[in-house]
Amino acid sequence: MQVLKAGALYFALVFAAGFLLGTVRTLWVVPRIGARMAELLEAPIMLAVTILAARWTVVHLTVPHAASARLAMGCIALLLMLVAEFGFVLWIRGLSFRNYLSSRDPVSGTVHYILLGVFALMPLLMVRR
Repeated sequence: MQVLKAGALYFALVFAAGFLLGTVRTLWVVPRIGARMAELLEAPIMLAVTILAARWTVVHLTVPHAASARLAMGCIALLLMLVAEFGFVLWIRGLSFRNYLSSRDPVSGTVHYILLGVFALMPLLMVRR
């Protein structure tokens, strides 16, 4: 139950930050520098948010140090992120799953998918102090 709670909180923290940054990116940054550059500029910020959210969640919810618990936390968060991204976000943007995948920029889209993998693994990478 602790791992489920940790995964949900980790997802919520990163999703909330991503939602806010995505809004800023879409409304103010994309019109100035283009979608690819805006997404690539957002990526390191989201990586930092991911690291901080994973560390904070692991410490404050006392997630067991066992690799299975940390990996489960990351996988739960990733599952929630994918449901949110492919459900909520596609619904807001009015896109089908196929249209969404085909509309992704090959460079920034690849970075995005790599960051999703890092997001899932980050709790496992948090070391005990």
